[in-house]
Amino acid sequence: MPNVTRQESLSLALGFMRENRPLRAEEQCRDFLLESPGCTDHIRLLANALSLQKRFSEAEDQIRFGLSIEPDFPQLHEDLGSVLAMQGHLEAAVESLEKAIALQPALRLAHKKLAQALNALGRKPEASEALSTYMGSDDERRRVFDTVEVLRGGDADGAIEGFKSILRQFPDSVNAMRHLATCYLSEKIQLEDAEALVRRATHLAPGYAGAWMTLASVLLERHNTVESIAAFKEVTRLEPNNSESWAGLANALAVGMYPEEATEAFKRSLALNPNIPGVQMGYGHALKTIGNQEEALRAYRAAIASRAGFGEVYWSMANLKIFKFKEVEVLAMLEQVERNDISESATVHFHFSLGKAFEDKHDFEQAWRHYRSGNQLKRGSVEHEPLEMQSRFDAIKKTFTAEFLGDKGDLGCPARDPIFIVGLPRSGSTLVEQIIASHSQVEGTSELPIISSIGSSIGRYRTDGIQFPEAVQNLRAKDFRAYGQQYLEEAERHRILKRPLFTDKLPNNYPFVGLIHLILPNATIINARRHPFDACLGGYKQLFAQGQNFTYDMLDLAHYYQQYHEMMNHWYEVLPGKVLDVHYEETVSDLESQVRKILDHCGLPFEESCLRFFENDRAVKTASSEQVRQPIYKGALGTWRRYDAHLELWHDQLGHIVEGLPSTVQEAGL
Repeated sequence: MPNVTRQESLSLALGFMRENRPLRAEEQCRDFLLESPGCTDHIRLLANALSLQKRFSEAEDQIRFGLSIEPDFPQLHEDLGSVLAMQGHLEAAVESLEKAIALQPALRLAHKKLAQALNALGRKPEASEALSTYMGSDDERRRVFDTVEVLRGGDADGAIEGFKSILRQFPDSVNAMRHLATCYLSEKIQLEDAEALVRRATHLAPGYAGAWMTLASVLLERHNTVESIAAFKEVTRLEPNNSESWAGLANALAVGMYPEEATEAFKRSLALNPNIPGVQMGYGHALKTIGNQEEALRAYRAAIASRAGFGEVYWSMANLKIFKFKEVEVLAMLEQVERNDISESATVHFHFSLGKAFEDKHDFEQAWRHYRSGNQLKRGSVEHEPLEMQSRFDAIKKTFTAEFLGDKGDLGCPARDPIFIVGLPRSGSTLVEQIIASHSQVEGTSELPIISSIGSSIGRYRTDGIQFPEAVQNLRAKDFRAYGQQYLEEAERHRILKRPLFTDKLPNNYPFVGLIHLILPNATIINARRHPFDACLGGYKQLFAQGQNFTYDMLDLAHYYQQYHEMMNHWYEVLPGKVLDVHYEETVSDLESQVRKILDHCGLPFEESCLRFFENDRAVKTASSEQVRQPIYKGALGTWRRYDAHLELWHDQLGHIVEGLPSTVQEAGL
């Protein structure tokens, strides 16, 4: 026998259990039981270790053996009830839990387990009585329970005050902390306070999975993705059989741009509970990102099978771009869009999906009708102030003059690692990125929101209220280098392959070209361009997950394109030669010459692999993910001509810009 006492052996086994190492706990118990087979405490702990490994029938055998030795051991009866419930033997579980309570009424968790088993059996009044007994055994828990009911009744303000009141009386109530944080999260208010509450809760009760779950969700909402992932991982460690925690981890990994890991986490969640449509959709998104379209479609269709009115999933399928709906799916969408009992959001998704479906049928009038209906509905739910944007752009141009950029142009971080690809969405930026990322010296990352974040931070805490862009004028020489270094440090976690150069393909970075030049003077910048009508139409047909609110109205789109055009002209004037224009139409028509021009601008030698960009199996998150996995095709050139009868406004607003484009762009699609 190992040279340990009974208590030392129990302590070792309990330590293994706390570390989520049930197999080691099992080994420790079995070693001790070889010499002392009648120790019921070790038998009970062994059964718990087996349960954690999902070896429920073995756990039941151990508990029944323990009860044969000590038939009135209340905790063993409670454990037997738990393991029977895990195996679906609910009637027998109720009997065991009632026996445990009869032997020791103070077993609070036994009352809760009894309530859950009775509820699963449909014995609601008895379940309610058992839950009432459980809650009534502790004034703090009873008050938390009552306040949760207030929240469920729709009174968020009342619930917030209720949880605050509980914390005044019980400052260490981790349940009240967690629920108050959840209220703040649901209302999208006081997120700093929410984070502080659940951080304290996890400190006081490190094994409280619910608090870790809320902390992870708050961190994700606050865009602290790295810590959110770590918190979700802690939840999965504490509750490895909780499908919700695996789904949360998967979503955080997807947001953090770890699609392969996200796919595996989604798999774990669905293995535990395959009937959650939202999780199936998330799994489909992750599969799409890594290029597994067939499995993505299977996941999307599984989501629809669970929820017929899940418009977002239909749009996810449409957003594969090279995918075409089955006729039965088109009919199902037409039926759904006529219903009066689906949400406005679902209706929007169905209209955009039907636009794609009818476009594939070459019924462009029907397609336009659905695109227009979807955009009109969506525009009413988003905020976009064209004049505010124009004022901001004017301030940027006034700040970043040729003189200012010339004076400060050599102060930034000298690294040449990043290649920025800017422009408008749906203008070919993903194609440009895929070409560059197929080079042996370049890693394709994603759309990194780092530059805009740095811009927003400049002047944030100034007492005089001066912020970006004007605040840039007051930066010290060392600040420019520091901001460049900050960008590289934040981008580092996305550079998995650690190649010398990497792409940052956030189109909306184009107003920050001047800032990029100041903090990273040797960075490469490429402007992905497309015929204005095709660029605007691409945005108009795209239902974005977030942002790009200017795309849901034709006049907003025209105004935005004008502002983009003027902003880029400003950069050409004050930073001549800094930005390379790459026209989508010219790339499609003459790939090799454009590839050579792009690589030359990046300071890279020509590589044949860049012509075969479609063989690159890297993860791509944007709407063009499937298209850039295909060889070059000319079918998307001049798409606007199919809808020309509806584009009079764009002809009027943008015609002068079209006239200044190369003839290859103007005549594309003829």
